[in-house]
Amino acid sequence: MTDENTYDVVVLGAGPVGENVADRARAAGLSTAVVESELVGGECSYWACMPSKALLRPVIARADARRLPGLREAVQGPLDAPAVLARRDEYTSHWKDDGQVSWLEAIGADLYRGQGRLAGPRRVTVTGPDGTEHVLTARHAVAVCTGTRAALPDLPGLADVEPWTSREATSARKVPGRLVVVGGGVVAAEMATAWQALGSQVTMLVRGSGLLPRMEPFAGELVMQALVEAGADVRTGVSVKGVTREGGTVVTTLDDGSTLESDEILFATGRAPRMDDIGLESVGLEPGSWLPVDDSLRVEGSTWLYAVGDVNHRALLTHQGKYQARIAGAAIAARAQGVPLLETDRWGAHAATADHSAVPQVVFTDPEAGSAGLTLAEAEAAGHRVRAVDYDIASVAGAGLYGDGYRGRARMIVDLDREILLGVTFVGPGVGELVHSATVAVAGEVPIDRLWHVVPSYPTVSEVWLRLLETYRG
Repeated sequence: MTDENTYDVVVLGAGPVGENVADRARAAGLSTAVVESELVGGECSYWACMPSKALLRPVIARADARRLPGLREAVQGPLDAPAVLARRDEYTSHWKDDGQVSWLEAIGADLYRGQGRLAGPRRVTVTGPDGTEHVLTARHAVAVCTGTRAALPDLPGLADVEPWTSREATSARKVPGRLVVVGGGVVAAEMATAWQALGSQVTMLVRGSGLLPRMEPFAGELVMQALVEAGADVRTGVSVKGVTREGGTVVTTLDDGSTLESDEILFATGRAPRMDDIGLESVGLEPGSWLPVDDSLRVEGSTWLYAVGDVNHRALLTHQGKYQARIAGAAIAARAQGVPLLETDRWGAHAATADHSAVPQVVFTDPEAGSAGLTLAEAEAAGHRVRAVDYDIASVAGAGLYGDGYRGRARMIVDLDREILLGVTFVGPGVGELVHSATVAVAGEVPIDRLWHVVPSYPTVSEVWLRLLETYRG
């Protein structure tokens, strides 16, 4: 059985990005259909942001408590792992999407469950779980918001091992006694932090020279130091050459011929676009490829196809994808309304400028690492004349009050020609809440002279802003 329906906008994928495209389209009065093959709410709600941070919050809270005399004595025991996992389950709504479905209904978007595929310009077919087929035609736009999946290395027999990816790492029902984590990025660092604290003996295998390679080098150094102090075995400059499961034991072979035994192995080795089976070939695009877009998130060479969120490979972060969705939704609405000239100049209403200049991120390890904008290496590679200004956060009064033995570092990247900030990085306990102030400074291109008048409250960790400015001024 096949039925056909026409909408102004059709959205493929009901994760946070697709939800926000639908919300902006509906707010502009455009009829909207949303297609989802799994759970409404997507990766972030069920297998990424929410469950991972629910796992990490007790870990970080205990670490903070242990920095305070009078409190550390009360929190020396192990975490209650079943209670932590149960709270994690609550934050994933026990992997049920009723609440998010209700939200879609409330904004007036129509939900189609099943596999959605492009079937030529402005046409999408949806094959439902029962085999029912729907054909959806978009008057104005189709937005591809299907996100990414974990990318696994090409190792013989890997599928037989049933390795963990980020999904299994955030939804596991019990704590493995021994866990090997392959990778050194955000997922690897966060999951190593969580499971080591929950009782696993974690071994990290990092191909590069350190952790968090896309941040300032000192970020990975401080996070690695803390992981080692927590009992994790962190090995850098190593590669996995083979992996097998013998009974209940995973045997990992390294490039030097040595082997490791563990109960589970997590591969946190990157992401790939979830676009192998969405019909890209029907519109002349390569299946499984990233989709390059302009700053209004419209696919290059198209007048109707948008790629929003991870699929365009601009900034693979939930909050950045939601930002792109707001920009794309505004652009789709403006074009549907016949606006003759969109605001696609830098920082315009229809330009995702922050993707290039002001991307914020927080890594929820202990210590936390957070940044906004460019690193020193990125700024120099882009041809800017810059100066890096560093400060030891532990020297700020608020850091000492936060906890004994506070370790942290801050860096701001100053554009010497324009006297504005191009990037800021913080590492230390509690610094995640400093990142938005950095994002405002970078995205707002606030002059250094004006930042001098932005007075931090005393005694808070945010006083590091004043110390950075004083260091710059000399």
